[in-house]
Amino acid sequence: MTDSVDYTPPKVWTWDKESGGRFANINRPIAGPTHDKELPIGRHPFQLYSLGTPNGVKVTVMLEELLEAGHSGAEYDAWLIRISDGDQFGSGFVEVNPNSKIPALMDHSGPEPIRIFESGAILVHLAEKFGAFLPAGGAARAECLSWLFWQMGSAPFLGGGFGHFYAYAPSKMEYPINRYAMEVKRQLDVLDRRLATSEYVAGSEYTIADMAIWPWYGALARGLLYDAGEFLQVQDYRNLQRWTEAVGARPAVKRGRMVNRISGEPASQLHERHDASDFLTKTQDKLQGSGEG
Repeated sequence: MTDSVDYTPPKVWTWDKESGGRFANINRPIAGPTHDKELPIGRHPFQLYSLGTPNGVKVTVMLEELLEAGHSGAEYDAWLIRISDGDQFGSGFVEVNPNSKIPALMDHSGPEPIRIFESGAILVHLAEKFGAFLPAGGAARAECLSWLFWQMGSAPFLGGGFGHFYAYAPSKMEYPINRYAMEVKRQLDVLDRRLATSEYVAGSEYTIADMAIWPWYGALARGLLYDAGEFLQVQDYRNLQRWTEAVGARPAVKRGRMVNRISGEPASQLHERHDASDFLTKTQDKLQGSGEG
């Protein structure tokens, strides 16, 4: 074991802000807003408040897939929520998502606005609204929802568990890294075995299950998540690699991955999306070239 110190929990836990590591300034043990700030509202039926993390990418991919499939009613405005600045604790955002996590969506397409939070709930809401990317019933629907909820339950081990201790914790500790690496490898094996007999995760059709899983496990399979590809030997999962490449090649996935993204090549970053033409004119490389970025 390489843990530097032994720790005995006190009888009563108290919050030490300095113990939060890289994200200490945005984590706290209470909910609710920290400041008053209204959310902007654009002209489209759907108003997305998000960031280009894996959970945010799920929803922008879904919206772009709907538009690609001809569902013009899925037009949306995507507003950037900078979680490192605490935007998620603004009063307007907390009204949409009391859990203060991205993504959050307002649906203004009906007689009354509807708020939806949690990425899986947003995917189901949009799929049911447009009758797309979610089988209507029977075994196919059950399979799709099972894999969707598999992702929702599994990703915290990948993100908050493995990702935190491997990439973000103030010091490297053998026990938690080993514990979560073992679980992530198990999850990769679950997917690889499934994809050995199925073109897509839920079956022969591309669904919201793929949209939910790809931003997390596809990024991991490509070695882009936590720079952990070599450590986890992701190249060994050949069926997962095949699926990752196929989903990543979809035009809507390529666009969705750009929206609300604030890292990487400037050409891959579209901080806000308000029109389909923004992908051609308002990526960060274009704005920097014009002096607007």
